[in-house]
Amino acid sequence: MAGSILKQERMLLLAIPAAIVAYMAEHAIFEAGKTASLIAAIALIGMIILVSMRVAHHAEILAAKVGDPYGTMILTLSAVAVEVLILAIIMSESSSPTLVRDTIYSAVMIDINGILGLAALLGGLRHGEQPYNDDSGKTYGVMILTAMGISMIVPEFIPDESWHVYSAFTIVAMIALYALFLKMQVGPHSYFFSYAYPRKVHPAGQPSDSHAEEEEEGSVSLSIGLIIAGVVLIGVLAEFMAAFLSQSLEGTSAPPALMAVVVATISASPEILTALRSALRNRMQAVVNIAMGASLSTVILTVPVMEGIALYTGQPFIMAMTPVQTVMVFITLIAAAINLNDGETNAIEGMTHFILFATFIMLLFLGL
Repeated sequence: MAGSILKQERMLLLAIPAAIVAYMAEHAIFEAGKTASLIAAIALIGMIILVSMRVAHHAEILAAKVGDPYGTMILTLSAVAVEVLILAIIMSESSSPTLVRDTIYSAVMIDINGILGLAALLGGLRHGEQPYNDDSGKTYGVMILTAMGISMIVPEFIPDESWHVYSAFTIVAMIALYALFLKMQVGPHSYFFSYAYPRKVHPAGQPSDSHAEEEEEGSVSLSIGLIIAGVVLIGVLAEFMAAFLSQSLEGTSAPPALMAVVVATISASPEILTALRSALRNRMQAVVNIAMGASLSTVILTVPVMEGIALYTGQPFIMAMTPVQTVMVFITLIAAAINLNDGETNAIEGMTHFILFATFIMLLFLGL
């Protein structure tokens, strides 16, 4: 039993010597130049992604035991926890005042246009129209619009001398929104975020749930312990990764928001695989919960934490989005409101979001 667990968690175990090597070789890598720092940063990014996938795997085990909507909530919260941790660590290595804003914006683009778009595209090509509960799409959409409007559009019009007052208001507003959202998601309105899939029947006449058959057994306490261990390892690796990446990008022509995209991609990587698997199994409700839920959780949980840090340090972040970012967010949320309004997705709807994701990547390389 112990040997089997060690084999399954080899990625977590490999992260320990990787962190030790990074610690011991840090100065030597810095002295070797930018190329060595970039190679080390890429290696650590890969290791962080592998560890985060194990964190997501154990979040999925917990999710399978409690069912939707609690399951996808656990998965998205674990991803957001990783994102907030990495972001807080990178902030100590980066002087960019727009890092928080760009990370949240990138996460929303990746989650809605990248994950939801690709999943709906591939799932639509395989299954045609894929059903889900349209109440969830509407609820997520209006809350994302409200949260981003309050925290990332309105700040453009707040006088500099009043930033701390508005930051405190934003923290209270985000907490209030999330408290109500949680009450809805786990309370009387939990049916907004779930969908009753038809049960498949074997030729012998015995019902089965193919998804349930694929679920892995595991101890709840073990999964919780490994999630905590994984998050701690990610934090250690992220500290070295941030230092190496900052060193390698300093003085180059790399896009200004590249660091933010790296953080958002790392946190979203486990969700991408989970969403694609769900879409190919014709379980679009899980995809909607993951993509839209991750976007909402990123905004509504990251903002109060980072605004709290700003108030504590007395150094405000630039949270107001640029005009291009604002336009992209509005186009994305309008497209999502239209596409997620009828209870079924298809390949065309997926393609529209995926093209928006490609536009986001193009704008990134244009420095916009």
